[in-house]
Amino acid sequence: MLVVGSGAREHTLCRSLADDPLVTALVCAPGNAGIAGLAETRPLDVGDPAAIAACATEVGAELVVIGPEGPLVAGAADRVRERGIACFGPSAAAARIEGSKDFAKQVMAAAGVPTARSSTCETAEEVAEALDRLGPPYVVKDDGLAAGKGVVVTDDRAAATAHARRRGRVVIEEYLDGPEVSLFCVTDGTAVLPLLPAQDFKRVGDGDTGPNTGGMGAYAPLPWAPAGLVDEVVRDVVAPTLRELTGRGTPFAGLLYVGLALTSRGMRVVEFNARFGDPETQVVLPLLETPLAGVLLAAARGELATISSLRWRDGAAVTVVIAAKGYPEAPRTGDEITGADIDGVLHGGTRRRDDGALVSSGGRVLSVVGTGPDLATARAAAYRRVAGIGLPGSHHRTDIALHAVGDG
Repeated sequence: MLVVGSGAREHTLCRSLADDPLVTALVCAPGNAGIAGLAETRPLDVGDPAAIAACATEVGAELVVIGPEGPLVAGAADRVRERGIACFGPSAAAARIEGSKDFAKQVMAAAGVPTARSSTCETAEEVAEALDRLGPPYVVKDDGLAAGKGVVVTDDRAAATAHARRRGRVVIEEYLDGPEVSLFCVTDGTAVLPLLPAQDFKRVGDGDTGPNTGGMGAYAPLPWAPAGLVDEVVRDVVAPTLRELTGRGTPFAGLLYVGLALTSRGMRVVEFNARFGDPETQVVLPLLETPLAGVLLAAARGELATISSLRWRDGAAVTVVIAAKGYPEAPRTGDEITGADIDGVLHGGTRRRDDGALVSSGGRVLSVVGTGPDLATARAAAYRRVAGIGLPGSHHRTDIALHAVGDG
């Protein structure tokens, strides 16, 4: 099996797959310093779909799992399947559901999926009209991929206008109140297997302050989630979206990530992603008892209906992201990391120096996971591990899952 990617999400996938009896050989390309302890790693330009397909052939992979969104939008899954190799991940055409916010809005409108009112804008006049009509707080999103950092939510109209001007083509939305929920759904285009709902924390600072990031922490399950939420999302969001994509000739097979807001007016879709989310993957997969490889292979082969349900472990999981100095604006790399060689630490942006020392190589350096019989125990375990890790200038949020524990 080949896993493509180099972050904490791929480290989590490799950890789950390495323990799966169905997996006889595991390669991750390019991988990172943590993944190297679980799988063979190989250098790879993940932005080159042809190179990904060639690597899959070279290692004799029976299944390829593509982690990041960039290769999916670029057509890596198409190139792998052209070689007759099963691939877990949507086609480039279907991955536009993440690659273009405007396309996603078109699909949702056609499918009758509840979402925020919005306008796609390219000119200053269009931006001004949308900001006038939708009002503050202003939500301005890059139309294309932005590594989780292309969204501005602000009461400052000048800041919203400036972001739109810098980015060019943007989607401006009405602000959605209420808590957010992330739901992963494995699908072969027809059958759907939902995973546990999770909640992630996008803002860099405690109390949801500061700029948006790729995610600073997450937890699962959600003790406060309404009963029947998952069934409602599958029925009213996932199923009609899959039907609409199929009707357009671009069936979606892979992992459909549904980002939701539970507003005062009901459930609304914030966004779709075309792959496992990071950091939610780090808390959902540790709770999955069903072996993962068979589920992903069934989806890739169009046989997901043969798996009737998933089994889950009791308990909860919490992850806290340790970020490099300067993240998200200008993360510093090359700082030495200590105390990370323990259970529950997943590598996001790390590498080994020539002398063997572990150093930072990205913005979100580590994702530290705690598990336990309940959310409070899992949270305490995660922060206990965080306290033992050293990274000069690093920062992390101290309030991941805090309100959920208090509410529980």
